[in-house]
Amino acid sequence: MLGIFSGAIVSPPEELVAAGSRTPSPKTTGATLVNRFVEKNPSAVSIQVGDDVQLAYSHHKESLLRPRSFGAKDEIFCLFQGSLDNLGSLKQQYGLAKNANEVLLVIEAYKTLRDRAPYPANHVVAHLSGDFAFVVFDKTTSTLFVASDQVGKVPLYWGITADGSVAFADDIELLKGACGKSLASFPQGCYYSTAVGGLRSFENPKNKITAIPANEEEIWGATFKVEGATVLAD
Repeated sequence: MLGIFSGAIVSPPEELVAAGSRTPSPKTTGATLVNRFVEKNPSAVSIQVGDDVQLAYSHHKESLLRPRSFGAKDEIFCLFQGSLDNLGSLKQQYGLAKNANEVLLVIEAYKTLRDRAPYPANHVVAHLSGDFAFVVFDKTTSTLFVASDQVGKVPLYWGITADGSVAFADDIELLKGACGKSLASFPQGCYYSTAVGGLRSFENPKNKITAIPANEEEIWGATFKVEGATVLAD
């Protein structure tokens, strides 16, 4: 899956900007990145949302245990990969139909977060149990909301393209040539929200997240760590 958001939607995280500045390397634009995704993945679907957002997904080579899916409702768009162990109970909690899938559940959870402010964002994501990563874009409020599960079973990466857009993808090879060293693994147990102003941990909401500069030989420029958190092994 791939989500690209221009500077009008999200300001590139300072840590990723700094990582790219330390070791400048070639980048490509967001539009080129989308074209590469479509060329690389048979039957890929790409969606343009307004002037500032591009989304794409494909079922090519997806895991049977962690499939990719896309959904949209009430101008809220969601890319989702993985599966939720507690989907049944969450559907009851949010009043969804029995045939609702993970995408519709995440959209409904996001709507609850948006419409019942100041409902804590970390509570919404912490209630999700399973292996997942998702990207939500709310067109009505121009809000971006991204999250990764507590263990990081579903890979998710983010970086900055040549035109200053922020890109999220589950394919590190796709982003390597587009984001240079302004690239990092999205930290597990965390969410990124333009509504709350950046990257937070939903497992340890009071703990600060720091970006540690990576070694020159690593493919990315920084590693995000939640201070005081215990990293779980796969």
